[in-house]
Amino acid sequence: MNKSKGNMYEFVNATWNPLAGACPHGCSYCSTNKLMRYPAIKNKYTGEPRLDEKQLTNLGKDNFIFVCAQNDLFADGVPDSVILPILDHCAKFDNKYLFQTKNPDNVLDFINHPAIEKSVICTTIESDIFYPEIMGNTPQPMQRSMAMHKISYLINTYVTVEPIMDFNLEHFVQMIHRCNPQQVNIGANSFPKIHLPEPSKEKVLQLISELEKFTKVVQKSNLTRLIK
Repeated sequence: MNKSKGNMYEFVNATWNPLAGACPHGCSYCSTNKLMRYPAIKNKYTGEPRLDEKQLTNLGKDNFIFVCAQNDLFADGVPDSVILPILDHCAKFDNKYLFQTKNPDNVLDFINHPAIEKSVICTTIESDIFYPEIMGNTPQPMQRSMAMHKISYLINTYVTVEPIMDFNLEHFVQMIHRCNPQQVNIGANSFPKIHLPEPSKEKVLQLISELEKFTKVVQKSNLTRLIK
């Protein structure tokens, strides 16, 4: 477990990465891919999804931990034999957990697990538009929204709009509202060498204004580049 740092959520105080292997999603902007120049990172995040047993250490108490911050525990291709030991380990400690996934449908299979019951489920929805060349093998944004709608009646939910991409305002707001989020986190692309279809300053500010009518909006520091 590591203290939260860098371009991370300010509301969590630690990250924990027990899931090794390549993320099945293959998003072009993946932050983990940018770290592959480091041999230890490359060794950990290549190959089949697997449990990094060295990470099964004491997680302490009274922490808010972002679990699998460098991967997606609920992505298609991650077997139950890997997911369950991670959830079981979380359940041993008196903490709050953040699970962020682009495949929230799979969370429903574990919704009654004790670890999930003391967690927040977050999904990434970068736009209401599906950009396959950027979003890779992820479920389409509407699929994520529909699954989060179901989850929201059972557990607290967040939505993260990062990296924000160009969108249709009314439709995007409806899609996020369907998730019933307690909080929406908005951030921009942190890797300028990767070209993404970004919205204008005016559209971002309109989005924030509309979202604040029904939920808390947290602006990540990297959003300043788009709205300054």
